[in-house]
Amino acid sequence: MWRTPLPPLAALLLAATLSACGGKTETDAPAPPTPVEAARVAAPDAAGAVTGAGALERRREMALSFRIPGVLTTMKIEAGDSVRAGQLIAAIDPAGVDARQQQTQADLERVRRDLERDKVLFEKGYVSRQRIDDRTSALKAAQAAYDAAHFDRRWANLVSPVSGVVLERRAQAGEVVGAGQVVARVADLTSPLVLRLPLAARDAARIRVGDPATVKVDEIGETALNGRVTRVGEAADARTGAVLVEIELSAPPSTLRSGQVAHATLNVRAAPGVTTTYARVPAEAVLEANGQRAFVFRVDGGKARRTAVGFGGFDGDDALVSGLPNGAQVITAGAGFVSDGEAVAVVDPTRLGR
Repeated sequence: MWRTPLPPLAALLLAATLSACGGKTETDAPAPPTPVEAARVAAPDAAGAVTGAGALERRREMALSFRIPGVLTTMKIEAGDSVRAGQLIAAIDPAGVDARQQQTQADLERVRRDLERDKVLFEKGYVSRQRIDDRTSALKAAQAAYDAAHFDRRWANLVSPVSGVVLERRAQAGEVVGAGQVVARVADLTSPLVLRLPLAARDAARIRVGDPATVKVDEIGETALNGRVTRVGEAADARTGAVLVEIELSAPPSTLRSGQVAHATLNVRAAPGVTTTYARVPAEAVLEANGQRAFVFRVDGGKARRTAVGFGGFDGDDALVSGLPNGAQVITAGAGFVSDGEAVAVVDPTRLGR
């Protein structure tokens, strides 16, 4: 398998090819080595790295909403405000729930009177046991309706469940809000700051709880923060196929805020099911992969040597191969321009204008 090299290297390869194809005389100098790019073979047990970006969040961030619908009469917070546990956030017009509470209370009192009256009549033999049972059931239903109305009345006022900061305000006084409609988001500042990182499933499978991570945030420059994996998602997102990996930051600076984008690097182990006898090389180094066998061009003494290797498949941008010594150089870009035994010169791609 070979990938077309980038233009700077292609120009050098073309020049080398044209030079080699030109007419030769006895006084002509030998053709210059063909320029190629090469990569060192990583040891089978060498750790890989996974990188990704995600949003910083407090572990406990709450979306606050009313249990019942109504007209929003009070909104006492703005984004960025500090709040304490139990502080009033918002309120809706209680007229509707007050009327329902009064109605259910009246129904409860009526059913209770009916039951007491029928008990007297039952003792005198004027009503049946079935009548008493029906009255008792009606009393339980009326009591449940009253309790529900009383509970709903408590939800006419929305209070903060934690001491923290308001992240977002989503409604204004005078609006009609539905049951469950988010009106504000609050973060508990005593909870850890975490980075929730969406990763490809094959990368997430190589990560374990407790793995270290290095995190960088653009707003604080190149300062690297230490983190630790605290959770690895059990299921992939149905739309993106990504698995969320949670990284808890150790002693983050106070300047970091929820919602900021951060970049993380994690050292990972081999993918599940991959035999550790396989080494990793860039995928473009592999030629003529067929089943469990493939070929690469190895740089040996300044010459390209076509070498058979065991092939374990691809893992992301890497190919898994066996049969190469640790530290050997394999040709990546330029492999398609060389032949077995041809002189080559390994070039640094950073010097080709990349």
